[in-house]
Amino acid sequence: MISKRLQSVSPSATLAIDAKAKELEAQGNDIVKFGVGEPDYPTPEHIKQAAVEAIQNDETRYTANNGIPPLREAICRKFLEDNGLEYSPDQILVSTGAKQSIYNAVMTLAEPGDEVIIVAPYWVSYPEQVRLAGAVPVVIQTDESTGFKMTPDMLEDAISQKTRALILNSPSNPTGSVYTQEELQGLADVLVKTDVCVISDEVYESLMYDDREHVSIASVTPSIKDQCIVVNGVSKAYAMTGWRIGYAAGPLDIIKSMGTVQSHSTSNAGSIAQWAALEALTGPKQPIFDMVAEYLKRRDYMTERLQALPGFTCSKPGGAFYIFPNIKELIGREIQGETITDSDAFCKLVLETSYVAIVPGTGFGSPENVRFSYSTSMDRIKEGMDRLEDLLTS
Repeated sequence: MISKRLQSVSPSATLAIDAKAKELEAQGNDIVKFGVGEPDYPTPEHIKQAAVEAIQNDETRYTANNGIPPLREAICRKFLEDNGLEYSPDQILVSTGAKQSIYNAVMTLAEPGDEVIIVAPYWVSYPEQVRLAGAVPVVIQTDESTGFKMTPDMLEDAISQKTRALILNSPSNPTGSVYTQEELQGLADVLVKTDVCVISDEVYESLMYDDREHVSIASVTPSIKDQCIVVNGVSKAYAMTGWRIGYAAGPLDIIKSMGTVQSHSTSNAGSIAQWAALEALTGPKQPIFDMVAEYLKRRDYMTERLQALPGFTCSKPGGAFYIFPNIKELIGREIQGETITDSDAFCKLVLETSYVAIVPGTGFGSPENVRFSYSTSMDRIKEGMDRLEDLLTS
């Protein structure tokens, strides 16, 4: 018998679309993939070489559960130099991806019946991880009118005596929205009057556009830092999604308890990947700058094409590599003989008729939207936009 806990959890919407796209691709169809958020760049050569050297040096055994000391020290330097946050190595926990870091935090902070606040549109795994902990996700709904960001008043209204944590994501997956320092200060002013912890997912920190600067909520005022677990990783910035290295920093007691969760689930992250991550954090940063410059071109082109499509409304995202247009004007319309009932139906139609993979907003808590990732080549973006235009104007 499957546990009741798992019966309440939905599978990942992004991975479901990717699986269907791969199935159609295996049948010989040319699929333009705007689904899974993964850099199309290879891992930089100096990082790959560090992994090779780790193998040659026999760094292939178990490491400390919380990560190799040189990597945790490098993470501390990164937080200090990039975010103005001071941590000691024992306040760092290296995990198998930022996803596990967040899960460790949720499992540490939330008990059955507790509440965890999540801002919609949200990354698909946030509410499911809360449910796996037996807790209740409390959703603050935002939309285009607020720039997909919550206000201090929204946050204050959502906090109750059962609230244990808030999951905050900036830059955001799926919207690309970015909180400013002033906006984060407003949220911090609400939070410091409570004992609510913040799980701040900052894995898209390096992917910022239009001279925006990333700000961690943990840095906006000294009084909020001890309520924050800051989560980051190397997947997006260094094109290292398959290496599965994420990390978290926070108060010592919370990080130690997160380590206990990890010690009884996965134990340490892969040893070779940890040495590669060390090189990523300490080596040249030019590959990041090159990726961001190309993502900027793709963002501008895709946004312009999407804004010109009938039934689509969207604005330029400030970070990450996603655009989250609203398609409510298409709902109820008949396309290719199919009535569009929601974003799920639209994405299914687009995939099966135009062979373009996009993700419905339902799994992100926004059923009138769809998510496009522009982490693919400009040629493929142009091809996908042409196919969508043909579908919607035929």
